[in-house]
Amino acid sequence: MASMTPLLTEFEKEHITERQALPDRYLGLSEDEMDARIAEARRSLGSRLVILGHHYQRDEVIKFADYTGDSFRLARHVAARPEADYIVFCGVHFMAESADVLAAEHQRVILPDLAAGCSMADMAAPDQLDRGWDELMEMEVATRRGSGQAGVVPVTYINSAAAIKAFVGERGGTVCTSSNAAAALRWAFSRGEKVLFLPDQHLGRNTAYRMGIALDEMVVWDPDEIVGGVDPDRLVRARMILWKGYCSVHTRFSVPQVEAVRRQHPGVRVIVHPEVPWEVAQAADDMGSTEYIVKAITTSPAGSVWAVGTEVHLVNRLARSLAPERTVLSLDQFGCLCSTMFRVSPNHLLWILEELVEERVHNEIVVPDHQKHWTRVALDRMLSIQ
Repeated sequence: MASMTPLLTEFEKEHITERQALPDRYLGLSEDEMDARIAEARRSLGSRLVILGHHYQRDEVIKFADYTGDSFRLARHVAARPEADYIVFCGVHFMAESADVLAAEHQRVILPDLAAGCSMADMAAPDQLDRGWDELMEMEVATRRGSGQAGVVPVTYINSAAAIKAFVGERGGTVCTSSNAAAALRWAFSRGEKVLFLPDQHLGRNTAYRMGIALDEMVVWDPDEIVGGVDPDRLVRARMILWKGYCSVHTRFSVPQVEAVRRQHPGVRVIVHPEVPWEVAQAADDMGSTEYIVKAITTSPAGSVWAVGTEVHLVNRLARSLAPERTVLSLDQFGCLCSTMFRVSPNHLLWILEELVEERVHNEIVVPDHQKHWTRVALDRMLSIQ
């Protein structure tokens, strides 16, 4: 199983001095006491509070969410409760940043634990993107064949920092999620010859391949190498420029795991998230976002057997409560845990809510004004793409 105490992310290094230690009185509480106190705090706050919960949250937290879903679905819910003063986002920091950008001016967005970061998001640093974009533009000036379109249109996965989203928005690009990545790529290709896709190379590759773009029309841009380590001739031919980033959870899945589950469970359907490596996506029967996976399994015939390549909390929830008449297994026999999502505990949620009852706000996520405009532009483009 993935380590429960990974190295600090760049977000955590930047914010660790701001992180409020959980008071001792919130440690060692029974589940029943926490449940009762969370429920009471929610009643006290009433319509002033909305809680958003990502699918990968543990059951003890997500059961209190007003809205659950993947990043795309939750982004749409941010504007659904304009009367709420507080948006408590049970997810990770980039999600809370997006909520702050999309929220009304009076709304305050709160992350229950500031240590809930994302290693994938940290793989695209603003200074690396600045340098890489300049290098790309220099190479494009030398190699473009002038078609009346932009040379490169940037698209960033929602699993990225607000600074990256702002960069993309200012340069005519958009944000995407795993739910609408194909639509975002179609939108981008209608405006440019090439797409720079970051930070997850696997989502970009799997989505583009499904759209009919050949693997030899894709290159990987390594931000630690001069000019991305890309051969100029390959860049000329490339349609997809994939940033060298990945999800540490979804890259644990492998082809041997697919082969093993097929031997153990004849007739099993293998479904994976598009953040898995290309070879795994090809070995699976189906692929899609967390929302797609939930729908595919819950609407399948009773008695169906599924092996799922995504975070273990969602897999377990499908097996226990969302699809109880089906057999649902993790593709990884040890389960793949998103350890940063796991940092949002019911203890943290209780502390945050009881402090809000007393009008004390902790762990507020505020995107700087100089990033907010272009981040909002990029997110609005995402929400408008069909």
